[in-house]
Amino acid sequence: MRNPRTVTATVAVAALITVACGGCSSSKTTTAPATTASSAPASASASATASTSASATASATASASATATAGASGTGTVIAAATIGKYPNILVDAQGKTLYLFEADTSSSSTCYDACAAAWPPALTTGAPTAAHGADQAKLSTTTRKDGKTQVVYNGHPLYYFEGDKAQGDTNGEESSAFGAKWYVINAEGNKVEGD
Repeated sequence: MRNPRTVTATVAVAALITVACGGCSSSKTTTAPATTASSAPASASASATASTSASATASATASASATATAGASGTGTVIAAATIGKYPNILVDAQGKTLYLFEADTSSSSTCYDACAAAWPPALTTGAPTAAHGADQAKLSTTTRKDGKTQVVYNGHPLYYFEGDKAQGDTNGEESSAFGAKWYVINAEGNKVEGD
């Protein structure tokens, strides 16, 4: 027969071990600090992500506001008016690249192909072009090129870029003579802009 003192001591030790171990392995003691610690960075990370996302969205909206105006299809090239250097209210695309007309084009059909089109790439679109920021939607149309691609036309003038314009705001092609005629920036009224 067991000694009552031994039984009591055993029960007491077991109780202490349970309390001690329970305190050590309690999810409150172990995980609470971990949760709190990871929660702060997660919260900061979520906040940073939300802030970055908002910032990126605002930036994208600002830089592509013209594109956002493109309408439901979203595939048409956006044509806008902008002041570029000394040229007020001239046509540019959604990225701010200058657009030109070619005097050899006497109708809305392009006469610029091959080497000409390499130096003066046509402004192409995959949907109906859209006017924004001062350009006139009523003056926008398109023409089909020999290769089947669709070129943007403004006020009867097929539009082009100049390969010598490397950055937004360049107007290096203004009043150039090449491929049999002159090239000009075009204003929102749909007319060539000449003179320095």
